[in-house]
Amino acid sequence: MSWETWLAFTLAASIVLAIPGPTVLLVIGYSLSHGRRIAASTVAGVALGDLVAMTVSLAGLGALLATSATLFTVLKWIGAAYLVYLGIRLWRTPVPDAPGDASSAPVDAGTGRRAFRQAFVVTMLNPKSIAFFVAFVPQFVNPHTASLLDLAILEATFVALAAFNAALYALLAGQARRLLTAPVWRRRLNRTGGTALIGAGGATAALSTS
Repeated sequence: MSWETWLAFTLAASIVLAIPGPTVLLVIGYSLSHGRRIAASTVAGVALGDLVAMTVSLAGLGALLATSATLFTVLKWIGAAYLVYLGIRLWRTPVPDAPGDASSAPVDAGTGRRAFRQAFVVTMLNPKSIAFFVAFVPQFVNPHTASLLDLAILEATFVALAAFNAALYALLAGQARRLLTAPVWRRRLNRTGGTALIGAGGATAALSTS
């Protein structure tokens, strides 16, 4: 793979990742409800989810999703329902009456594991992403000269960019929460994040294979 090809892939992937989707909305929602300290868990979940989704895409599942309307629809509705469920949970998250600094509040291991798991599932179950990888990655691979190393480099690059993108969104959302410490603002932030996730679920349900 040439240096120019890698740079072109990096630029294109960065632009694609910068557009908020269900995964970014989940990251923002968690950061708004728990602060910046939850960022590491959500970013790790996003990175692993993209790694799995991209690997299975390159292994052929993406092509199957692109041609099987039934499989695409099943995964789409599972992902949409999960996002709506997470949005409702975030909307109903209780907020302490006493104001405090969210950036210094401890995040227990259970919350961290839950954030990791949910970020991983949402990222991995996005059928549009799996199909997208199949259409996107081959544009930067020469079928006559490409090797497993080339594919590994592209995959590692995309996962690293996805993790950085998620971390940036998480830190920005966490900073916004830190500045708005009053309970009334925390409730509004939780409801904003929950509404965004429910909306992402609706957008996922509206996806088509075309």
